[in-house]
Amino acid sequence: MAKQNSESTQLNKLPLTALIITYNEESNMASVLENIDFADEILVIDSFSTDQTIKIASSYKNVKIIQHPFENYATQRNYATNLATNPWILFLDADERLTLELKAEIIETIQKKESHSAYYFYRTFMFENKKLRFSGWQTDKIFRLFQKEKVHYALHKTVHEKLIVTGTIGKFKNKLIHYSYSDYSSYKQKMVLYGNLKAKEEYLKGTNPNLFHFYIRPLFKFIYQYTIRLGVLDGKKGIIICYLNAFSVYVRFKELKKMKSKH
Repeated sequence: MAKQNSESTQLNKLPLTALIITYNEESNMASVLENIDFADEILVIDSFSTDQTIKIASSYKNVKIIQHPFENYATQRNYATNLATNPWILFLDADERLTLELKAEIIETIQKKESHSAYYFYRTFMFENKKLRFSGWQTDKIFRLFQKEKVHYALHKTVHEKLIVTGTIGKFKNKLIHYSYSDYSSYKQKMVLYGNLKAKEEYLKGTNPNLFHFYIRPLFKFIYQYTIRLGVLDGKKGIIICYLNAFSVYVRFKELKKMKSKH
């Protein structure tokens, strides 16, 4: 499973640490680890998976596994970033993949004498292995490559975390492939997790949930993504994605109400 060739061995000299945070990612582990085998250091920060994630990751000799409790995405990413020993960090989710063209772009960037502090990656969203062209994902971009000493994640953003960058920001030409939607139940579970984490943000802001939050906010989310962000052009896939994203908004304020009732 853990294969290396002369090309990857040569590329391993790059001053690059690849980071992945995981929980029950057995379906993705082999593919993502092989996808980033050009990194000098690969760290998997796992929040005590109960499936085969650790077993699979352990089969790769160039991978180091650290288990750490998950509080939220921002704290977990900061923890992982601090563990990196190289000046450059490539931070991927387990369901993201680099194309050959994007790999080449990353390598060229790291080898430059002068580079930006952090780089945005545009992403192609995959719905059951087919490209989702609209539904709000057509302009999606995210930080995935950056210089360790010039960034940190803002602690007030517990999900869809915000990277604070000191210095200039660049963008890559080639897109990152995001296999986010494999099936309905797993994506719904992810949206519930996001909703629960966002509830904590709302709680800290002092938001008091009411009928507007429970009904108008989710409805607006669906209508906005389905019409303005052209989810209608994605057909049945668009309806599913827009509905589940709106459902996450409902979960957020439902969880917030529970939190308020306990205090």
